[in-house]
Amino acid sequence: MSAEHGRVRWAAYGACVCTAAYGLMKLAQALGAKALADKDPLRPDLRERLLARDPLFVASHWILFAAAVIGVLLALATVSPWGDRLPRRLIAFTTWALGVFMIIRSIGPVGFGFLGDALVLTGLRPPPARYAELTRHLAHWDLMLWSPFFLTWGALWIATAWHFTQRKGVPRTGTRHLPEPAP
Repeated sequence: MSAEHGRVRWAAYGACVCTAAYGLMKLAQALGAKALADKDPLRPDLRERLLARDPLFVASHWILFAAAVIGVLLALATVSPWGDRLPRRLIAFTTWALGVFMIIRSIGPVGFGFLGDALVLTGLRPPPARYAELTRHLAHWDLMLWSPFFLTWGALWIATAWHFTQRKGVPRTGTRHLPEPAP
């Protein structure tokens, strides 16, 4: 196995592990565990519904678990021979999109992530007075756990997508089949 092939596998397996970890957490939450649910950076009203096991949130956990199972299979498809049977463009688009989405989430232009957390923690975006302590607590958790996790996960998806698209037309064994020269 070449070093390049090992890096390709490492990125895909890393994306697979992160996806599985996230999916197992969502499965645990769907089954009633509080597994980091109280650390989820949500608006206070949504957080209360989440912790009260609102049926909408329970359903969302099941959907996210199912999406994670698909994500694990997608990551494995990029490095497994059976993945050759799947549409390459769909795999490439999906892996790129997942990576970009997760990196954008980690940066936080929509309110949470490194940028949003920094704005809250520095006081440049003060939270509502009623929820100031909770908002700062969740911003700390997001800054120390969720944003780095999504950044790492997104980078692994990007690396997986990059290596997958670079191997277009190259068999998974790493050898190129050239046509026989004409006599």
